[in-house]
Amino acid sequence: MLRITVTTRRGGTAIRVEGRLVGSWVDELRACWQTLPAERSAGSLCIDLHGVTFIDAAGKALLRVLHEQGAELSATECMTRAIVEEITGCIARDHDAP
Repeated sequence: MLRITVTTRRGGTAIRVEGRLVGSWVDELRACWQTLPAERSAGSLCIDLHGVTFIDAAGKALLRVLHEQGAELSATECMTRAIVEEITGCIARDHDAP
């Protein structure tokens, strides 16, 4: 199961992903991303992975593409932080930290 919540604010758009980013759910996240062309071009879009419990190879590949297209990836759990660090080449940011 996967839950995707899109929140748009003055500073940009956040896509919160919760659950398992696997199989057909990867396509759901891709479809969600493709419906946000204006926000993507603004360069202020964050993919919030704090609630993700597992990411398969297809999910990792999609996150890499989204990052390359300008999305910021945010994670707190060990597994998701490691994946974000692998994709971005830098330490994952925790948006909840001061």
